[in-house]
Amino acid sequence: MTSLTAARAQMRTLHRAAEPAVMRALLPAATLDAVTRERVEGRALGLLADLRAAQGEGWVNRFLHQYRLNTQEGIALLSLAEAFLRVPDSETADLLIRDKIGGADWAAHSGKSDSLLVNSATWGLVLTRAVVGEGGRASVLKRLINRTGEPFVRTAVGAAMRMMGQVFVMGRTIDEAMARAAEPEAKGFTASFDMLGEAARTREDGARYFESYKAAIRSVGASKIGGGHSISVKLSALHPRYETAHADTCVPELTAMLHELASEAARAGIGLTVDAEESERLDMSLDIIATVAALPDLKGWDGFGMAAQAYGKRARAVVDWAQALGAGTGRRLMVRLVKGAYWDSEIKRTQEAGLPDYPLFTRKAATDVSYLACAKAMLDAPNILPAFATHNALTVATIMEWAGGPEGFEFQRLHGMGEGLFERAVREGGYACRTYAPVGGHRDLLAYLVRRLLENGANSSFVHQLADASVSDADLLADPAVKIASVGGSAHPSIPLPRDIFPGRINSSGLDLADADTLAATSADILAFDEADALFGKRTTVKDAHDRYANVEVGALLQRAEVADGLAKLSVEDRAAILERLADLIEADRIPLMALCVREAKKTIPDALAEVREAVDFCRYYAIRARTDFAPVLLPGPTGERNELRLAARGPFACVAPWNFPLAIFIGQVAAAFVAGNPVLAKPAPQTPKIAAAAVVLAHAAGIPEDALALVLGGAEAGRALVADPRIQGVAFTGSTATARAIARTLLEDDSRPLVPLIAETGGINAMIVDSTALPEQVVADVVTSAFRSAGQRCSALRLLLLQEDIAEKTLHMLGGAMDTLVLGEAGDPRTDVGPVIDAAAYERLETYRQSQKARWVHALSTEHPGIVPPTIIRLDRIADLKQEWFGPVLHVVTWKAGELDATLAAVNATGFGLTMGLHSRIASTAERVACAAKVGNLYVNRSMIGAVVGSQPFGGEGLSGTGFKAGGPHYLLRFATERTVSTDTTSAGGNASLLSIEDVGGI
Repeated sequence: MTSLTAARAQMRTLHRAAEPAVMRALLPAATLDAVTRERVEGRALGLLADLRAAQGEGWVNRFLHQYRLNTQEGIALLSLAEAFLRVPDSETADLLIRDKIGGADWAAHSGKSDSLLVNSATWGLVLTRAVVGEGGRASVLKRLINRTGEPFVRTAVGAAMRMMGQVFVMGRTIDEAMARAAEPEAKGFTASFDMLGEAARTREDGARYFESYKAAIRSVGASKIGGGHSISVKLSALHPRYETAHADTCVPELTAMLHELASEAARAGIGLTVDAEESERLDMSLDIIATVAALPDLKGWDGFGMAAQAYGKRARAVVDWAQALGAGTGRRLMVRLVKGAYWDSEIKRTQEAGLPDYPLFTRKAATDVSYLACAKAMLDAPNILPAFATHNALTVATIMEWAGGPEGFEFQRLHGMGEGLFERAVREGGYACRTYAPVGGHRDLLAYLVRRLLENGANSSFVHQLADASVSDADLLADPAVKIASVGGSAHPSIPLPRDIFPGRINSSGLDLADADTLAATSADILAFDEADALFGKRTTVKDAHDRYANVEVGALLQRAEVADGLAKLSVEDRAAILERLADLIEADRIPLMALCVREAKKTIPDALAEVREAVDFCRYYAIRARTDFAPVLLPGPTGERNELRLAARGPFACVAPWNFPLAIFIGQVAAAFVAGNPVLAKPAPQTPKIAAAAVVLAHAAGIPEDALALVLGGAEAGRALVADPRIQGVAFTGSTATARAIARTLLEDDSRPLVPLIAETGGINAMIVDSTALPEQVVADVVTSAFRSAGQRCSALRLLLLQEDIAEKTLHMLGGAMDTLVLGEAGDPRTDVGPVIDAAAYERLETYRQSQKARWVHALSTEHPGIVPPTIIRLDRIADLKQEWFGPVLHVVTWKAGELDATLAAVNATGFGLTMGLHSRIASTAERVACAAKVGNLYVNRSMIGAVVGSQPFGGEGLSGTGFKAGGPHYLLRFATERTVSTDTTSAGGNASLLSIEDVGGI
């Protein structure tokens, strides 16, 4: 048998292994011989017949049949279900109804089902459609609404939404759920009660969920509804910082909480299962589970369990680990095998992080193969009590075949789903079946409801295909092992590896900081970094590079740049290739560059990694843009004439970079100016010269000629001398609006100087608007990230939170609790969320302002750590009260009334700044209104406002926030070049050869 240590080692090997290799190892166990396959198929056909016969019985069956998720009505209904019941004010609720229902054809569904749920939902939504003026199909109802008004419609829709809640949730309280589990229709089923709740955002959330779990355990244990029921626990609901960087605190705390819950369950004689989490938490979850399982006071209790997700590449090794844990603790460990709950978000996060491969399978059939391989291993494991959570008839039939009888395992289903499959063939065949039963208020269920429906309504899912009459039994019962073998176990062709998601260029590579070993190694390497010994680009040290430019005057550097013989010999292709080499060199020196960012710019480790990746992306993106933009363009014209448009370099460019992005923006400016053919004089901020020196060393090592790139060191005086020199033919600047104005005046005050471009990206009073349809947990997470990450020292950071007053106090209460979980400390500590601001002057400026507003504090942290400005929320009366940008972790909040969105937008626009804006709303028409009216460079909807990605979210503002074009966008290089047109008369040598060569034209 595999040991715990060996299983964990296997997990590390499999975590991001290539999909074909993982599949090759799993296929033998999941492949059926011809005889077995025939028996399984016969059994599955019988299950399908039962399922199809029962399609008219189950509410969910009828619901999915009526409201398919590839229809407008299905999407609208889910969108309403996700948001409607949490909206406290009628005006916004009516806007949401109009937005989601206005274009849908609800009348087409009316009367098509005898289900109370389907007809009630349809009834309420048909009424709504009549109200919003689309009611030609329901004129009688429209007249009724004209008499009763919109409140009637709102009530009808609310009733429909609550009825949906009753279908998918076992009960609003544990007592209500147990009563429902005792009803005749649930006879023969045990339940695993899941106390509904998403991941905790605050300590208060975690404590509340913990108490609800304890109360549920006691209620179920004391009830008389029959034995066998259990409780499911989600660890992330118990702790707001269940993250690898905080494992040293969250793992012991969660272990203590789980121990207390397990002890309660053991005394009550009921089961307790730890639910699955995202892949980043798997190692921590296993550590917690292993510790609790080994505790002496739980010895002899077989009610302890865990969930395993088959879509993960480590799933088979997790089964081995569970068997080893059961054997080592002398128990049978309940293992619930599920397909997986976070597939799409895990794909997205892996792509964003630039990791080498996915932790999960990209094909649905591959997940099915993994599920079968895990199921077979579980059935063979003496210390595992298997529980198979599935609605797939083929999977059920295969497990029945392998098990040889109903003893020793159980099936599990979601409450409200699986009618026919479990009521008949499974239960009547003597098989144990448990219902996974969500418990909670209807407002709490909404996100859960949508996720379950999306999972089970996706085109590739068995439940969705079963409801589709065009899908045959043969398609439903297609062997997943045969499918995967036929493609060699390869990944899905539409889901490229993270490095390949951008056409024409390689995505920057990241580090898996959610992996404990990677995080520890990265932190240790950064701590051990010695800038005196590090050779950047295997060329020179930071000190040598810095000292080389420390005392060189601007005039001497410009004199060399004017000649730039090395640059003149380089074609566009040569320059683009140099940028790609520079990107590779930056990645090769990733750790030293991160270490410099941590030490000199006071960046946290995740921010330092993001900085390096952005610099790499700038190089590769501008390389491919240059190849396209600088290719000559033939323009149309009359015959006998050739018109060609070309881009040409402007001449020496001054690039003035800020301290808050001392590598990414520095490299981005230099790369753009150089690839356009200009010599560059690059001036970093005086706070971060070493990072710039390292970047210049790497740039020269990549092939940028030394006379084409020079470093200008110094403060404001050096900057003024640089931009004032008439030999400078353009300036790229990122910094304050005041400095940008000063540069603009300098460029214009010399009448003899050519008019040269100023490419400026400055600050902003960046606002986030939140209406009452927004999900508070998502809002709070995005506000904390946007306002306080990087100690608020980002141009794009959130400065002004605009909350609809109906949800303001609740949101601010949750936000304060989330702030309390932040760790303030040294930038290089992996646990740190908020580090010191850049220097003493910044600290003094921010702290003086913060203290002057103490009477208006909504919530503020405190710290004795030198240089750290504690994150603070300050309440203002009006948007206009915020007169300037405060560049640090200080957030201002203003409330607005329902119906005042346009006025709120106008007030934000009136500040004159236009860099970034955020919007949290579930109303699509609101998002469109804001997109049309907001005068900002970057609008972020239902997400954080920071972390613009090169090529995906080109960054830059308007008004007082910048001149354009956007950095990392398709037009940026044009500002570094000048356009020239060459027109040639091709007939000047006598005759139009191209015209005369056409056949069948006149001649002698």
